[in-house]
Amino acid sequence: MNALAARRIEAAPPPAEGSDLADLALTLMSTRHNVSPKRLAAPAPSEAQLQTLLAAAAAAPDHGEITPWRFILVPVQQRPRLAEAFAQALLDRDPQATADQVEAAREKAHRAPMLLLAIARLGPCEPDIQPLERMVSMGAAIQNLLLAAHALGFGAGLTSGQAMTSHRLALLCELDNGEVPVCCINIGTATQRKPPRRLRPLPARVFSVLGPSVDPATSLERPEIGDAERADL
Repeated sequence: MNALAARRIEAAPPPAEGSDLADLALTLMSTRHNVSPKRLAAPAPSEAQLQTLLAAAAAAPDHGEITPWRFILVPVQQRPRLAEAFAQALLDRDPQATADQVEAAREKAHRAPMLLLAIARLGPCEPDIQPLERMVSMGAAIQNLLLAAHALGFGAGLTSGQAMTSHRLALLCELDNGEVPVCCINIGTATQRKPPRRLRPLPARVFSVLGPSVDPATSLERPEIGDAERADL
């Protein structure tokens, strides 16, 4: 899908239930799963395909149209700098880290053929959209990008860790005030696809219907719940 095709889909009416487009969308969402960067190999998305992935991300909900996120591509020739940031972040946390542990931290920067850093913009903005709502937009953007990668035949997976909050990574990426690294997005051609390790939750476990309300004037406290109910929360 190129940028022109993406714009045509954006301008098109919503797909009818049971249409080929609706079926495709549901299939993509239900079959996408995380692929470890260790199981990703070349080829990576081309420049044109990367633009398609970013166009999909840009279709995410964005209250206030503030674009509270961005992505940083780390090309192969810049991976050593990212690797060193990961290594130094580990040593900052644990000065007693072994040489093997430091090398393992460095290695994380070299696994995937394509590596993007997802950056949340949580600083002051106008209009003032709450940070939690901005993170919802970021999550939707990442999911759109992952689904687009899946549609193009690529494997993709998210990785994170304590290095995301390190000042080493912030310096490397020259982040502005209020910008926060969230995760790495690893993309490439899957050499092996494992079935999901756990079943996805059934709709009944993530859905409820709001019942009759309690008059707030007569009850300001939430009623106690039993152990059986608490286990389902």
